[in-house]
Amino acid sequence: MRKKLSPRFWLALTLFSLIGQVAWVVENMYLNVFIYKMFNASASDISTMVAASAVAATLTTVFIGALSDKIGKRKLFICGGYLLWGISILCFAFIRTEIIEGLFPMAVSSAAIGVSLVIILDCVMTFFGSSANDAAFNAWLTDSTDSSNRGAAEGINAMMPLVSILAVFGGFMAFDLSLSESWSTIFIIIGAVVLTVGISGFFLIEEPKFEKQEGSYFQNVIYGFRPSSVKQNPTLYFYLLLFIIFNIAIQIFMPYLILYYEVSLQMTNYVFIMAPAIILAAIVTALWGKIYDKKGFYFSSVFSVAWLAVGFILLFLFRSAALVFIGSLLMMCGYLSGMAVFGAKIRDLTPVGKAGMLQGVRICSQVLIPGLIGPFIGKTVLANAETITNSDGTVSFIPNANIFLAALIVTLILALVLSCSFFRTKKKA
Repeated sequence: MRKKLSPRFWLALTLFSLIGQVAWVVENMYLNVFIYKMFNASASDISTMVAASAVAATLTTVFIGALSDKIGKRKLFICGGYLLWGISILCFAFIRTEIIEGLFPMAVSSAAIGVSLVIILDCVMTFFGSSANDAAFNAWLTDSTDSSNRGAAEGINAMMPLVSILAVFGGFMAFDLSLSESWSTIFIIIGAVVLTVGISGFFLIEEPKFEKQEGSYFQNVIYGFRPSSVKQNPTLYFYLLLFIIFNIAIQIFMPYLILYYEVSLQMTNYVFIMAPAIILAAIVTALWGKIYDKKGFYFSSVFSVAWLAVGFILLFLFRSAALVFIGSLLMMCGYLSGMAVFGAKIRDLTPVGKAGMLQGVRICSQVLIPGLIGPFIGKTVLANAETITNSDGTVSFIPNANIFLAALIVTLILALVLSCSFFRTKKKA
């Protein structure tokens, strides 16, 4: 029987997922732009920041996810985490060249110090954000749903990255991102919003009912990484492996996407081109979660992977605004609908009462391994990219379309593994 979820649940899901993703968009897409424009960061700097953040997110999720299982509380970690997350975002407003030069007057390069400070604070912010979102919120979502409604809930959750991109793109249009004052204002606004949502959660979030784990905390921490856990849940770990491949493809191009539009394609109005694509992709993703509930994983995943591959092909081959729009639309549809179907499948296979302990394994497949391998591939592909000389004499790289070719190759590997798995399952049946 289908379990009906309350309006309060849907409101909490929408609000915390959206604002959490807004904060992640600022980190995953705009911190790259921030250090590129403010401190002339290289592709290696961006790759290092993404990798460091991925490690921080994974370790945080492993330890905090297990702790929330041990204590038997989700709400406390979600709300408290959002409050501290907001404060850490506010701190970015103080990483400015004039402040750095005032604190380090003898430094040879304030830009190098700026890049280092951003990477360090990014890891701190990731600790609070992953505690709240990756560990506690995702466990709460698993605990609050079941196999009859998980696809629909995951569809809403998975569409939020695109909705948040649209919100951030639209909000950032009012700012000149070459000015440090603009960035300070942005960080203050985003930080304040995350803080406010954290406070609202104390009144809005319903604590799910689940039995807290009685074993030792250390055993809970390593539960998802033990060979015995893999042996007990082989299907779960197989889909986590597929999720790794999927996210590697995403992480190859995502850190450079905005720079590609703005610097490589010279699309100063890319927000107007991307907004319709984002809206359409968000609608598709919301509906696709329901398709998963009705048709299952294989049917829904085939379309997601196909959309992703075709989008990469168009983005690699073409530069015109119309075809870039179509390619971006298909890429976004594939990306977010894929996140929805993989996320729902992994939640369906998660053992009852162990959602927190397994968030560390999930984050390894979604963030850590892809966050290490994907940006490294992207950096390697862009090793010989063209460069431009800025007005102050510094040199910046120009991302090129090869990032989409590399992402396509990984996506085709995913398609091959999915096909083999499907025919093997069909043969057994």
